[in-house]
Amino acid sequence: MSDEFTHVDDEGDAQMVNVGEKAESQRRAVARGEIRLSDDTLDAINDDEVAKGDVLTTARIGAIQAVKHTWETIPMCHQIPITNVDTDFEVGDGSVELTVAVETVGKTGCEMEALEGVTTGLNVVWDMVKANEKDDDGQYPTAAIDDVRVVEKSVDRP
Repeated sequence: MSDEFTHVDDEGDAQMVNVGEKAESQRRAVARGEIRLSDDTLDAINDDEVAKGDVLTTARIGAIQAVKHTWETIPMCHQIPITNVDTDFEVGDGSVELTVAVETVGKTGCEMEALEGVTTGLNVVWDMVKANEKDDDGQYPTAAIDDVRVVEKSVDRP
């Protein structure tokens, strides 16, 4: 069975992939996603008028923290040395888009870290603005986290 699945041993049990023999290389992954919000909420973010505080700074910190702790939440991820994290928010027409770029020098990639950064960063945005999004019926008709994906992955082998 281990010939078919990299995270399953010969007995069919889950296992972490052994990367001990792999050479270290410079690796980079970029992920992106968005949260759709009402125009009023987007205006409040832009004008720094959200009751909980600075939405994008808080979300940036959350995204970076998530990148650094991915190995603790994704069962088969290795703990890797993060050498850089860049976050970029774009408050646009109908949404906030977050791009997270992660770099490492190691034996395995950092796509999961980039994805964790995006999803956590967007969750923090949601946590900060959910009171702004609630309608008179207690519903959230506009808000949705969407289109989270890896948009770039590179490995510079020695």
